Amino acid sequence: MPKTSPKAAETKPAAAKPAAKPVAAKAAGKGDHVFLVDGSSYIFRAYHALPPLNRKSDGLQVNAVLGFCNMLWKLLRDMPADSQPTHLAIVFDKSEVTFRNKLYPDYKAHRPPAPDDLIPQFALIREAVRAFDLPCLEQVGFEADDLIATYARQASERGATTTIVSSDKDLMQLVNDKITMFDTMKDRRIGIPEVIEKFGVPPEKVVEVQALAGDSTDNVPGVPGIGIKTAAQLIVEYGDLEQLLFRAGEIKQPKRREALIEHAEKARISRQLVLLDDKVDLEVPLDELAVHEPDARKLVAFLKAMEFTTLTRRVAEYAQVDPADVGADPGYKTGASVFSPLPPSDVVPAPGPAQGLGTSTQAAPVARNKAAGKEDKAASLKGTPISLAEARAEAARKTRIDRAKYQTIKTLDQLKALIARIHDTGHVALEVKANSEDPMQADICGIALALGADDAAYVPLAHKQPGGGAGLFDAGLAPDQVKFEAAIAALKPVLEAKGILKIGYNAKFIAVLLAQAGITLRDHDDAELISYVLDAGRGSHALESLAERWLGHAVLAESELVGSGKNKLTFDQVAIDKATEHSAERADVTLRLWRVLKPRLVAEHMTTVYETLERPLTSVLARMERRGISIDRQVLSRLSGDFAQTAARVEAEIQEIAGEPVNVGSPKQIGDILFGKMGLPGGTKTKTGAWSTTAQVLDDLAEQGHDFPKKILEWRQVSKLKSTYTDALPAYVNPQTHRVHTTYALAATTTGRLSSNEPNLQNIPVRTEDGRKIRRAFIATPGHKLVSADYSQIELRLLAEIADIPVLKQAFKDGLDIHAMTASEMFGVPIKGMPSEIRRRAKAINFGIIYGISAFGLANQLGIAREEASAYIKKYFERFPGIRAYMDETRDFCRSHGYVTTLFGRKCHYPDIKASNASVRAFNERAAINARLQGTAADIIRRAMTRVEDALAAKKLSAQMLLQVHDELIFEVPDAEVEATLPVVQHVMQDAPFPAVLLSVPLHVDARAATNWDEAH
Repeated sequence: MPKTSPKAAETKPAAAKPAAKPVAAKAAGKGDHVFLVDGSSYIFRAYHALPPLNRKSDGLQVNAVLGFCNMLWKLLRDMPADSQPTHLAIVFDKSEVTFRNKLYPDYKAHRPPAPDDLIPQFALIREAVRAFDLPCLEQVGFEADDLIATYARQASERGATTTIVSSDKDLMQLVNDKITMFDTMKDRRIGIPEVIEKFGVPPEKVVEVQALAGDSTDNVPGVPGIGIKTAAQLIVEYGDLEQLLFRAGEIKQPKRREALIEHAEKARISRQLVLLDDKVDLEVPLDELAVHEPDARKLVAFLKAMEFTTLTRRVAEYAQVDPADVGADPGYKTGASVFSPLPPSDVVPAPGPAQGLGTSTQAAPVARNKAAGKEDKAASLKGTPISLAEARAEAARKTRIDRAKYQTIKTLDQLKALIARIHDTGHVALEVKANSEDPMQADICGIALALGADDAAYVPLAHKQPGGGAGLFDAGLAPDQVKFEAAIAALKPVLEAKGILKIGYNAKFIAVLLAQAGITLRDHDDAELISYVLDAGRGSHALESLAERWLGHAVLAESELVGSGKNKLTFDQVAIDKATEHSAERADVTLRLWRVLKPRLVAEHMTTVYETLERPLTSVLARMERRGISIDRQVLSRLSGDFAQTAARVEAEIQEIAGEPVNVGSPKQIGDILFGKMGLPGGTKTKTGAWSTTAQVLDDLAEQGHDFPKKILEWRQVSKLKSTYTDALPAYVNPQTHRVHTTYALAATTTGRLSSNEPNLQNIPVRTEDGRKIRRAFIATPGHKLVSADYSQIELRLLAEIADIPVLKQAFKDGLDIHAMTASEMFGVPIKGMPSEIRRRAKAINFGIIYGISAFGLANQLGIAREEASAYIKKYFERFPGIRAYMDETRDFCRSHGYVTTLFGRKCHYPDIKASNASVRAFNERAAINARLQGTAADIIRRAMTRVEDALAAKKLSAQMLLQVHDELIFEVPDAEVEATLPVVQHVMQDAPFPAVLLSVPLHVDARAATNWDEAH
């Protein structure tokens, strides 16, 4: 079926006009083998099958061109002797308007446009076909499938066999004893048995089944409620579509019977849409498709211009041509090709390659006829991203994983041979194993590499010899391992190469580990982050969960190898054969997941989110984690002493109030005293039968004026500060760097916010004096200052923007005190001389509304009656009706779609928003409403983080970004550069949304410098 989008132009380059071959035609007949390549669908398959590949000279993405050229070479040279083509042609769609559009105007109406970085490759692929001296066929008013059907019929009538190079289901109706299909991507033949397996009927009945089932991709209506399986059953029973429709009244199932009767005409129209026309008046006769040797020098010139080194070498070796004696065709660099008559004036700039780590972001000029550009942009073909994603997912679930096929690389020569294969493949999935979960203090003990399904290997580098010595740690290295230094030296060029895509799971962890070994990981994809972009909020992104969900496979858990508890091993103590199974499997699974998930980015329009908000941040965070931050141990030691005294004092006060000895750390005893002995109201019991003493319960009681729960809360807070921070932080100081290195998780929250752990530096309280004291322990190194740059009220500003509240927007534009302004609007109090209590109430409402605060919550926070708090909230919505409308619209959208989107397109999923449990439902509603604001704020600071390093470097400033704490960035800056650094950081952060989103509400960033974090904030 046709592949172009509904908005495609009907024109194409003059150069693409079919022409007779410059050799004598050879009549096709018995004993000949005609190959017909469905070029239109193959373009998309090649594009999505290969990772991004950019021509080094100008950054133009050429992955689809390479995939197409490899396919052509394989057909011409690598096919078995008994399957080589005698006649061969590449068939494309010329335009979208055919007889089918006139028959059914909505046909193909929902086709999306082609990806921007594929558009420039359409014309080059046609040029590639001509460089191979092959017919490039297309005709106005017909789809490629109709031409293929006609050529195949003619070949069969003459006694020749035909191979259709495609996996498109629409072409399966042509299969017979002389016509087969060949899927080069899977090296799979499709004959009559394979068609029956897919459709449940032989090829001659496929159109009958398709007419009933329809096709959502092509907008073929079919009969609602009838799928392939049911359609096949009906056709087998009734023979054909017309007989079925004639006897539809006999069908027992009421819904099926009514659907067939009601939609009979749609079924008939659908049959005409899917039935291929095999009577096309061909412009190029079948006999002129005879295969002959291409002009080797012309082909080598084209391949050199494309910079396809490996393929150029293969072609030159076969043709016995020295590629050094052939110049790259300059037309593909300047826009005027010897293969194309386009004049230089028709050269137009094409969109550049997709921006990613290690790739050029500059658009490369290529020759492209303007009219053809419109056609090419529309050519979203049969192999659409949606169908590719579905096919990949289906294939992945059917393909089993065989750990027995994994290899152990024992010598440097074996490693070099594997590296040579990586260069040819252009991509590799990797898993790096270490002897510690802390990448800053770990030693790499092995690296797994995967090039394809079950095609994976493990390179052990530092596994220890079991047995001997005083223990495993003294046993020395196990035999048959590549020397670490030699392996790293061999792998470094590959892992740092921009032209080879490295695919990882949690690529940031890998990047930090490799950086410790002197390798800068470049040009990488992350299967975990792709999953996160697509499905944040819909399930775990752990490799084990993803493997089970998408591959139906249970991976070998590391815990099965290393054990647990006191006897837990480090990974370098694991036997190499077991390490190979585990590590190579993880690399293999990572590659398979990438192949399944990557097409969904395009199909679900999430590529920009991944490429601009996730992938670039990986390297930024890896560098931040490696830098770490200095702490003052003496400050922490003094604070620990102070907190211990405070905790002891509060504990004594608790004992006095209780009138008996109390174990303050025992929730059960605290509950018994609160609700048993004291008889305080509001007690609820947990599933174990104990009284609940959560912070919320104690907060509620404290708000009612009870001292005992207030003291318990005070004790808990000071004890947590002591145990979590002042006592624990010194233990996190790295012995080599003498700094604390936190680890950031990108895929941890539904909204896109980062999380920090080991240690968590994002949860230090800033609204309490004790919390601020802890921040004083984070210090700049001598000769430097810490700079804190913090977005001011960013979520309130985004609320004004997204909900479109004129009075709030104007207040932010005018630089007013937003809380005072809100209080003035609500309570009619002049801003000048406003009592602090009134402003405090407005502030609590402003921030509370963002998080869906209830009247009960606001009453507790302000210490007022619930009725009064309810009246405040009601008045707030009356004064700012747009906020209520925003909340209702967001909630309703999420109920309908299961997600909300940020201003930058990130999807935050809340599948439980329609849960039957009222409290679960309410929580998800509040979270969804807040997610648009919090998620957009998270996206903005991510954009700032990916830009600020380059901005500083451009100004020759040496400031280094150390921490991100939600809306705040922390830098370490030389004293002499502070004054110059502040405005650069502020400018980047304030302009971070542009040009993707143009905010009418200005962002404001407060930036200050000091010797410690607290003073800088």
